[in-house]
Amino acid sequence: MTGLQPMIRLRPATPPDLSLILKWDEQPHVRDVSGDDEWNDWDWGNQLGRDVPWREFLIAEVDGRPIGFVQTIDCREEESHYWGTDCPEHSQAIDIWIGEADELGKGYGTQMMRLAFERCFANPLCQHILIDPMADNFSAHRFYESLGFELLGPRRFGPDNCLVYQLTRARWRSGAQNA
Repeated sequence: MTGLQPMIRLRPATPPDLSLILKWDEQPHVRDVSGDDEWNDWDWGNQLGRDVPWREFLIAEVDGRPIGFVQTIDCREEESHYWGTDCPEHSQAIDIWIGEADELGKGYGTQMMRLAFERCFANPLCQHILIDPMADNFSAHRFYESLGFELLGPRRFGPDNCLVYQLTRARWRSGAQNA
């Protein structure tokens, strides 16, 4: 990559974004990494219009052009208890996608994650961010490790074999995400 990288901006996802999110949700590169959990065939129409204190749906934009999606959740407060009931209080989890395959490999995911870190750690009580890439998604493992996440171990979420990674506030503050 040469030259200056365009800056990403995150904005709240709203019901008018539904058709775009549904399109992205069907993209092979998104479906391949999302597993068989609630993402595939999820009721986006109802969820986008629902404002809950434990979740943010965000659209990533470059120069006003949508290129991706970010979700942040409070792991303990999230109503499906996807992460279980024993996760540390105020822990956050992040999910991201780049919407179109031709936007992959441009550094947008890194910028999106760093903006998501800032949002999560803006809560002074948040001490951990968790992610759960599929166990066989080796490029995602390398990506998250490059951002400072440390492997906690394997975990099965429904039918999906995942690896759980954690980024602590202390590690984030130390600059590990810039390694």
